[in-house]
Amino acid sequence: MGVQTQEYATTASVSPTRLFKAMSIDFHNLFPKIVEVIKSIELTEGTGAAGTIKKLSIIEGGETKYVLHRVDELDEAKFVYNFSIIGGTGLADTLEKVSFKSQLVEGPNGGSIRNVHVDYFTKGDYNLSEEELKASQAKVEGLVKLVDGYLLANPDY
Repeated sequence: MGVQTQEYATTASVSPTRLFKAMSIDFHNLFPKIVEVIKSIELTEGTGAAGTIKKLSIIEGGETKYVLHRVDELDEAKFVYNFSIIGGTGLADTLEKVSFKSQLVEGPNGGSIRNVHVDYFTKGDYNLSEEELKASQAKVEGLVKLVDGYLLANPDY
């Protein structure tokens, strides 16, 4: 097994408190409403704290797949949300798991910066291509921007 690492930061217009609530605390309720490919998110173990397993059902290429999302750390005071994709039909055959470590910090003009560290645990000697890494980063950054837009349009959320 190999490990490839990626780090990046994504800016958002809303405060870390609001973005953290939407992307970490209320993730399982909000994302199926605003992310077209997510059909449902159900808690299969736990209540949302560290150790919780969530099953995300997604529609990809016209077929329903799922990934298992394990909460590794949740620290509301420090805006830290760490999780791993640990299995499911939506996890690429070349990967054992993918671990995300993220922290929100205050950004300019009352906004946020979401710092992300990703470890891709690959099977055998497989190496993710630069295109695969860029595509993964683009998906995550797209989700942040989608949530940011939703929060801007729904100030009472």
